[in-house]
Amino acid sequence: MAQTFTDLPLELLTEYRPALTAPDDLDVFWDETLAEARAAAGPLRLADVASPVRTLRVQDLTFTGFGGDEIRGWVVRPHGDEELPAVVEFIGYGGGRGLPGEKTAWATAGYVHVIMDTRGQGSSWSVGDTPDPHGSSAAYPGVMTRGILDPRDYYYRRLYTDAARLVDEVSRLEGVDASRIAVTGGSQGGGLAIAAAALAGDAVAALLPDVPFLADFPNAIVRTPLAPFTEITRFLSIHRDAEEAVLRTLSYVDGAILARRITAPALFSVALMDDVVLPSGVFASFHALASTDAAIEVYRYNGHEGGGYRHFMKQVAWLDARFGR
Repeated sequence: MAQTFTDLPLELLTEYRPALTAPDDLDVFWDETLAEARAAAGPLRLADVASPVRTLRVQDLTFTGFGGDEIRGWVVRPHGDEELPAVVEFIGYGGGRGLPGEKTAWATAGYVHVIMDTRGQGSSWSVGDTPDPHGSSAAYPGVMTRGILDPRDYYYRRLYTDAARLVDEVSRLEGVDASRIAVTGGSQGGGLAIAAAALAGDAVAALLPDVPFLADFPNAIVRTPLAPFTEITRFLSIHRDAEEAVLRTLSYVDGAILARRITAPALFSVALMDDVVLPSGVFASFHALASTDAAIEVYRYNGHEGGGYRHFMKQVAWLDARFGR
């Protein structure tokens, strides 16, 4: 847990609204990207798998994301044929979908829990099974700078598209109430949840990002003391003439810009001693929401671990109330 790092004081964070400029073609860029992915989509595949979690049904999921690429995941749900609301979870930086039955929290709360694997990651702290078959120009180790000189080549264009495409598929999944789909995740997963809510439109009925990453890039890359934002800082320390191109690319994926498109109810969390994702970046995304039902839980003495299980308890109660559970 971070003990000494502080960002802006809370009274300034509650007013923090950076002047971030969206690219003129932002909507066209994402509309075309998603249209191409949907045109290239193949059939979703589900297969039951054995796991030690016998009280829940665990299924291996394969769907198509960016460019028609196959993306893996899990579907975990209570046994039976009841139509249930769904929670789609995205994974933090470096992690993958994990092993079958490893993630069960939302299913034990009575939801269909869908977990998306993260292309090209899944080898830092949890296992993944999805490659990223697309190459990149010169990049700093990690994924933050892969293709960063052009928004069409950027890694997060592909990953955001995967996230939005998964919401498409979950809305058609047997046993899911398509009117009650929530998206969630921590850190990178929270950033992906914001992206999915922004890009999948009305298909997302609730948004629950925890300490979300991938926002307020112009500030984050010069002030955040720890990786992964520092991957971009290190890239620019070598590619000294690339700042304009890099910041332009990042403006297409900045969560504090994309959040302007979100009208769904939202519950955020932020940790004020977070030295991986600055609290100011979380507040930047939160304040950008177009939602009329939005709240943020503040964990004053926590670092990037955020609110832990205590916050999950709040999430379940909040989502139950909005989904009529």
